[in-house]
Amino acid sequence: MKPFSHNYFLGYVNEVTPQYIKIHFPSSILLNKFHFEGISYTGGGVGNFVVIEGDEYGFLAQLTEVKLSDSEKKELTEKAIEHKDSDFHPIGKAELLLSFSVYEPQKIEKTVSKYPSIGAKVYSCSDDQIAKYVKQFGYKGNDDNMYASLGRLTSNNVECKVALNSLFGRHCAVVGTTGGEKSWTISKLIEEITKETDNKVILIDATGEYEELVKYKNQCVIGEKVYFSFKEMTNSDFCFLFREHSPNTSNALCEAINSLKLIYLNKFDGVKIGKNVTEVNRIITENTSNLYGTDFDIQELPNQIKNECVKQGWKGIYEEDTFKLGYCSHLISRVDAFLQNSVIQKAFGININKEGSKDINDIINEFIDTPESKVLRIGFEKLSYDFGIREIIVDFISLKLLEKSRKEKFQESPLVLFIDEAHQFLNKRISADDDSSFYLQNIEFIAKEARKNGLFLCLATQMPRDIPIGTLSQMGTFIVHRLINEQDKKAIENAVSSASRNSLSFLPILGEGEALLVGVDFPMPLLLKIDEPTVKPNSKTPKLGKRSNKEK
Repeated sequence: MKPFSHNYFLGYVNEVTPQYIKIHFPSSILLNKFHFEGISYTGGGVGNFVVIEGDEYGFLAQLTEVKLSDSEKKELTEKAIEHKDSDFHPIGKAELLLSFSVYEPQKIEKTVSKYPSIGAKVYSCSDDQIAKYVKQFGYKGNDDNMYASLGRLTSNNVECKVALNSLFGRHCAVVGTTGGEKSWTISKLIEEITKETDNKVILIDATGEYEELVKYKNQCVIGEKVYFSFKEMTNSDFCFLFREHSPNTSNALCEAINSLKLIYLNKFDGVKIGKNVTEVNRIITENTSNLYGTDFDIQELPNQIKNECVKQGWKGIYEEDTFKLGYCSHLISRVDAFLQNSVIQKAFGININKEGSKDINDIINEFIDTPESKVLRIGFEKLSYDFGIREIIVDFISLKLLEKSRKEKFQESPLVLFIDEAHQFLNKRISADDDSSFYLQNIEFIAKEARKNGLFLCLATQMPRDIPIGTLSQMGTFIVHRLINEQDKKAIENAVSSASRNSLSFLPILGEGEALLVGVDFPMPLLLKIDEPTVKPNSKTPKLGKRSNKEK
């Protein structure tokens, strides 16, 4: 690698600031592309990379602006600017990206302590040099690095191979408006993980567009012969599910669930009226340790809540408490409406033949314990948005994975959790009748604590403004497709480093499949054209048909 040769010369540095440098081009001819010894060089166009020669360090920079001085603008003609003896002297503005040793040009570092000097020579950067730098991003000398071929740099069509540990080691977010091909990027990322590693992927598919990705195996659709077992839920989870926060009513709900579990264990008949308080409490106390994970008839829950509306009467005997029944009436109605909903019944496996159905928890456990299984797609396309059931189930799945990570299940072989349309599941709250709220936070907990335990997160969203800033700030890598909304752009600006913010000006004009790659392990932002995945997601929009010639 010989980055400094007069054959690649472009100009001189004439201004240096902490954020950028300015370049004097002796001739406008130097802006053109050229070839030397069979190697293509991009010249001095906007978006192109240049290298700057220093005493001990060289610098890589990207041109963000090229212009003529005010006096030369008046003399500008097509013939004049293309003439080899042209007197035009363009001025370039470039953002400093990284530095490297002049003695070891292949060794890069990100630093703010070194800057080029006035008069330093500027050279065009070869495609080969850029490719070698990109491949070093995230490289650790003692690591076995696997590289993902994501696409090509838009500036010079160089293949972009990125270390997978750099992409996912600190979590990843894929963002962009509809039509920016986020789904292609997700498919490409999953494809590269399965091709280059033995690690597992779980994909939360909100719309069903990734059905073809794992068409014949390792996929399930909630509500379609797959259900979420409520027996794994704690009493506090049920309070969350039924939006119950008041101490009195939530206590009645928990007591009803415990009683139904005791009925299932044949320890109690569920009726407290007329029974001795001490005896009933003894039965409950003796069996408390056996209640977690015990099945029960959830359809009897409204009736059992009524049975719990009792108070201690004469001689320590339970009797009916009409006052308690009154303030529990709204809870009973809500639980009854919840259980009568057909979507809820399918999601929780109520009134279905369980012989031909499977519990999602069992599917996940089987997938994790089967070495040959690589990708599990969990589809939510059959579930409506009633009662916030989609958000709640995704949060429970996240909790189960979080618990496994805390037990170091993924320490030796990390798992990557992909969540498509993440704005549907993050920053959500379930409101109760008393204006209190329950926040769904388990995905956020994964972002904050799980990476050290081998559980990595990859979020895809078209509305980053709806993702909590605490979650976005935990994302070490961003693949940003076209963004138009100002609030969405600000959300990304707040999450990335200040050094990457200048590159975000490209976001509104990115084409389909183009994306900006920025991250903690990437010393400079990369503008890519993502390669087409082998298996394309079904993200096409139905089109209006041509009018028929028949008379109406």
